[in-house]
Amino acid sequence: MLNALDKRLLEQVADLHEIPQGAYNIRKNGKGLIRNTTANIDIVTKTDKPGIDVIIKPGTKGESVHIPVIMSLEGLTDVVYNTFEVGEGSDVVIVAGCGIHNSGSGDERHDGIHEFFVRKGAAMKYVEKHYGEGTGTGDRILNPKTIIEVEEDGVAELEMVQIKGVDKTLRDTEVILHKNARLIVTERLLTYLEQQAESNITVSLLGEDASAQIISRSVAQNDSKQVFHLNLRGYARCRGHIQCDSIIMDNAKVSSIPEISAFNSEAQLIHEAAIGKIASEQLTKLMTLGLSEKDAEETILKGFLG
Repeated sequence: MLNALDKRLLEQVADLHEIPQGAYNIRKNGKGLIRNTTANIDIVTKTDKPGIDVIIKPGTKGESVHIPVIMSLEGLTDVVYNTFEVGEGSDVVIVAGCGIHNSGSGDERHDGIHEFFVRKGAAMKYVEKHYGEGTGTGDRILNPKTIIEVEEDGVAELEMVQIKGVDKTLRDTEVILHKNARLIVTERLLTYLEQQAESNITVSLLGEDASAQIISRSVAQNDSKQVFHLNLRGYARCRGHIQCDSIIMDNAKVSSIPEISAFNSEAQLIHEAAIGKIASEQLTKLMTLGLSEKDAEETILKGFLG
């Protein structure tokens, strides 16, 4: 059912070397391929549009859900709508991501619209990795949209990674935080050749003592272009911190536009943004240890995006 190409893509986007334990739904070329549910996690196919509903029972602890998408069909545009109900008091890991192999001249595109409801006191870690490969001239396009509402005392941790090989991406993330809710976002993104990436993250801190930390790191090489819009909005006594760091190389272009807006005198919001090249002293230090300039550069970039 899974060929060698499928397995390679799954390893890249979901760290899967075999069929996972627990609940999972693997989608291939616009169709559900294989699925498994557990006593505490149900996965139901939507009836009104393509996608699934993932229902995690209250109190579920230590379980995971894998919902990767793989594509290898030239000219395919796949749109999927997934909804996640993370039950009160649960603590789970959700692993998504999309891998595209394009060996033809037509574009391949995946638009994944994911909506999460993290209920009172629940904790969710969401991992989303994007990866492209193939020798075709067609573009590999990934446009994820993530909408999250975190109820009182809930925690949402997001790890969003664009590994390599994605020609165009538009990443939209919208989060609403209620009383004492917490958000941690780590974004890592690499572009090269003439690839283009735009990332928009908007967080609304509605409840008292809500907190958000957003760390975005990117590397832009060759003639690629990156644009980041990171926006924190504080409507109550809350805390928020944005840190956006980019390494720019060759003829690349990077725009980082952090924005903070306070609508309450007790909102504490901070933003930091930095764009620069690899420090020469870092290269020199590694080269004195015996690395070539190229290997030293790759080591620095790997550590930066790690």
